Amino acid sequence: MRDGLRALFCAVCFVLLLAGCGRQDEPLVRQESFVFGTRVEVLVYGQTPERGNAAAAEVLREFDRLHRSFHAWQPSQLTALNEAIAVGKSLEVSKELAGLIRDSQAVAERGDGLFDPGIGRLIALWGFQNDEFKAQLPDPARLAEWQAARPSIGDLRLNGRRVGSRNRMVALDFGGYLKGVALDHAAALLKARGVHDALINIGGNVMALGSKGGKPWRVGIQHPRAPEPLASLDLRDGEAIGTSGDYQRYFELDGQRYCHLLDPRTGAPSRDTQAVTILLTPGAGDEGRTEGEGNIGMRSDALSKPLFIAGARWLEEARKLGIDQALRVDAAGTVYVTPALQARLKMEKSDVKLVVSALPLE
Repeated sequence: MRDGLRALFCAVCFVLLLAGCGRQDEPLVRQESFVFGTRVEVLVYGQTPERGNAAAAEVLREFDRLHRSFHAWQPSQLTALNEAIAVGKSLEVSKELAGLIRDSQAVAERGDGLFDPGIGRLIALWGFQNDEFKAQLPDPARLAEWQAARPSIGDLRLNGRRVGSRNRMVALDFGGYLKGVALDHAAALLKARGVHDALINIGGNVMALGSKGGKPWRVGIQHPRAPEPLASLDLRDGEAIGTSGDYQRYFELDGQRYCHLLDPRTGAPSRDTQAVTILLTPGAGDEGRTEGEGNIGMRSDALSKPLFIAGARWLEEARKLGIDQALRVDAAGTVYVTPALQARLKMEKSDVKLVVSALPLE
């Protein structure tokens, strides 16, 4: 697990290494914290130190509020709902939680169920609902019980703010979703404070506002097997990148890597992909979305999961989701990139096998 934490630290550092470089006299404020199980960083440009620090601090407080309110295994609104579902009861939840459930249900449906925040019990069985996890496989009997029940966030029923489930095995875990929600909250808070030039990074999920002194924010995409960037690109105003990788939360047993990205179809960690990065521009991937799904940060986080879990079918999944800028590193280390993203990338590693792959026709 120490290797995973080291890779996590490097991933965040390299994402912002390119974005944060500059003169010491630049009007750039930086604050960081450790939230959502990862290192987060907020960069504010063009403000006085007082205004910039106040805005960044407000963002970090909001991150902490979201983390505590919707924690999957420490007492929170989410654990209270999961406990009620487990005993066959419904629960009236906050307006905010009801909205998160509706939005995540819509995204899960669009992603063919490959992204499913209703598999919290499965995540716990694999030991990933802990700050530190052991290198051990889940109990076969309990895993078989979960697979037989096939719980899904689609099993939840909302009546206003009252939530119940027809399947008692459903347990919510917003680990693959909440970081993107937090990006959207951060952008709204910064704009409300008059900050229009900023970069927000939550463990490799990044959103750009405005520019850095008239120049785009330049960020790196972490190499999944080396402490260095695989590629870099300029982020424009309102764009967000979401990355899912097997190098942050994982354990190794008998030479096999088991990551926290679980396939709801099999109940096991996905093994065909090392990393997926998607780039969303304002308006991209909007086809068939709900109003809540329009939040670009949330979608950049959630929609990278179906592409990761789809494995070799990642391009088909990308087409369904309206994503035309994506990169995938497969289990062998080959880098596949769509033409639209390849046109914007600068490859930082020259020794990788790069394949430009067009989206399939409908």
